[in-house]
Amino acid sequence: MAANVETMFYTREKPWHGLGTMVQEAPTSETALTLAGLDWNVIQKPIETEDGIPISGFRANIRDTDGQVLGVVTDRYKVVQNTEAFGFSDQLLGEGVTYETAGSLQNGRRTWLLARLPQRYIISGDEITPYLVFMNSHDGSGAIKAAMTPIRVVCQNTLNLALDTAKRVWATNHTGNISGKLEDARNTLLYAEQYMAELGLAIDRLNRKKLSDRQVCEYIDILFPLMGNPTEQQKKNVLRMKEDVKRRYFDAPDLQHVGKNCYRFVNAVSDFATHAKPLRERANYKESLFARTVDGNVLIDKAYEMMKSA
Repeated sequence: MAANVETMFYTREKPWHGLGTMVQEAPTSETALTLAGLDWNVIQKPIETEDGIPISGFRANIRDTDGQVLGVVTDRYKVVQNTEAFGFSDQLLGEGVTYETAGSLQNGRRTWLLARLPQRYIISGDEITPYLVFMNSHDGSGAIKAAMTPIRVVCQNTLNLALDTAKRVWATNHTGNISGKLEDARNTLLYAEQYMAELGLAIDRLNRKKLSDRQVCEYIDILFPLMGNPTEQQKKNVLRMKEDVKRRYFDAPDLQHVGKNCYRFVNAVSDFATHAKPLRERANYKESLFARTVDGNVLIDKAYEMMKSA
């Protein structure tokens, strides 16, 4: 086993660690939003040029507590307050759902509430906990959204695979009959159960597909290609990422009981995508990681597509 593997692989935390406020004691979404400092409203005001000329067809979304401009939207845009966007999730609490954390991104432009579902799934010998992220936006860039985020408990890897047979993300736009669309979102638990059932089948198929060590290295090369005329630094960076994924595949203690197969490969890539430090850690690194956890991670999706056809 490689040096420092135990240290490297047992410091992993949930992908949203450090973001938002823990709200595990909140009995309702309204309480959770208050604990997280999200109990504010969005008001709309007309906008105009510096010369005072009104700009028709557009409005500014403004936070009522501090006047922060969250975005400029068309007059078709319907404001959905945080309490409205997340309120339907309270009905799920009767089924054992508990809120875990809540927060905002980009100075309030996007807000989220994360819940842990009560079911305990054992898939191919792995315990997987399903989480639901509910997200709302106030800048016109996104929809009201709910997304499944299954976490492999032993290592906190995300298994948010883009399945062909079940939706992982469902959303509704800020236009039209919002109340009617939020009614549709009450099917959240049904969608979640369908996704977890299909995820189990997908993992079983991946487990049955064996990989040789040579194939693993070849697939890693495909994941991290060198484009054009790379500089020496770019070559070093790509080599570093390849070696990191190889260590996660061959040496991770939590994968030692898993055969050398496609499921192990997807886990190694997910481990890298979820937990590896970026080559350059920017100020919004954790926010970007959280967004990829919700919207989907290109690297994990590519690895899964490769393993489906392996």
